[in-house]
Amino acid sequence: MSPILVRPVREQLEHDRIIRQLQIRSRRKYDVGINPGNEQNAAVAGGTSTLYPDLVLSSLTRGKRLEAVVEVETGESVNHLEALAEWAHFARLRAAFHLYVPSGMIDVARRLCEGNQIHVDEIWSYHALGEDVRFTLVHRSRETGPVARSRVAAPAPASRKRKPPPKREARRKGAPRAKGRTRPARSPKRK
Repeated sequence: MSPILVRPVREQLEHDRIIRQLQIRSRRKYDVGINPGNEQNAAVAGGTSTLYPDLVLSSLTRGKRLEAVVEVETGESVNHLEALAEWAHFARLRAAFHLYVPSGMIDVARRLCEGNQIHVDEIWSYHALGEDVRFTLVHRSRETGPVARSRVAAPAPASRKRKPPPKREARRKGAPRAKGRTRPARSPKRK
């Protein structure tokens, strides 16, 4: 359970609305499970515990492999306790971790992630314009995530020699030259 035991009603409604909008946006690419409010519909195994992120994105293929987990935060839930209790666990999963925060809390979220060594693949900001919510990508990790790191092959040993590049075919005597290529001028022979 989140360290934010009781979120203000207005923020909880905003939180759940954003989760549902992200679900609609992600349906084309992923099989989406959501956990709005106190619901526990979509679970993720995190070592010995079961985690319930706000959105669970799985592949549409037959295996339903976990692709990403998404956590949506509100103004009051971007704090040190939340980072340690939830973000740190989501970052250790073998899937991408995406964090959505209000536009005024971007710097706080970045500092919390850096200070606690929490690897976030993407940080998105959001702000509401009436009924419409706008999302902006503010951070994308340059490092490969946990899934990609486990799949990357080890570099080849330095002792292996590279194959030499293939030799160019020698121009036959009397064959015409390609047009457009000029030959450098020769200097006259000295006697």
